[in-house]
This record gives sequence, structure tokens and C-alpha cells, in this order.
Amino acid sequence: MKQCCDSNQERCVILGKYIVENNATVRSAAQQFGISKSTVHQDITIKLEKTNKALYEEVKTVLEKNKQERHIRGGEATKRKYCELSKKKFS
Repeated sequence: MKQCCDSNQERCVILGKYIVENNATVRSAAQQFGISKSTVHQDITIKLEKTNKALYEEVKTVLEKNKQERHIRGGEATKRKYCELSKKKFS
């Protein structure tokens, strides 16, 4: 579901709402909207703060939570990878 926005301000608000509503990561938001992670990050950390301070604070909370959980998600992905490799090896 790629969406196109008329202005950067609209885009940063849409991205912010998406991240808060879906508890999304920067990567998943970028993929959802078909833009780069750098663009999403710039929109929600710089432009959103100037456009909608309240939404910016909500997004900041979600991003901090994601950052704290990042090592856990990475560890789970690595575990799945090696479990799949060992299954193939013994098959």
C-alpha cells in the first residue's frame, strides 16, 4: 500500500501516525510507504517535531521502545536462521 503525499509535512504526519498506530519500526514504515529508511528517519525526527510536537513525542516513545528491543529481535532472527540450517543439514 504505497501512498503519495503532496507535501513533506503531510508525509511526516502520515508516517508518524502509522508508526504509532502499528508500533512500527523505521524499516517497516519505509517498506510500507515505498521510501528510504533515511527519508522516514528524517521526516519523523526533524520535520515531525516542527510540524506536530505531540505526535512527535508519541513517535519518539515508540522508537525508543523499538531501539531497546532491537537486540532481542536480532537474536531471534539469528536463532531461526541457524535452526533452519541445522534442519536442512540433517534432512
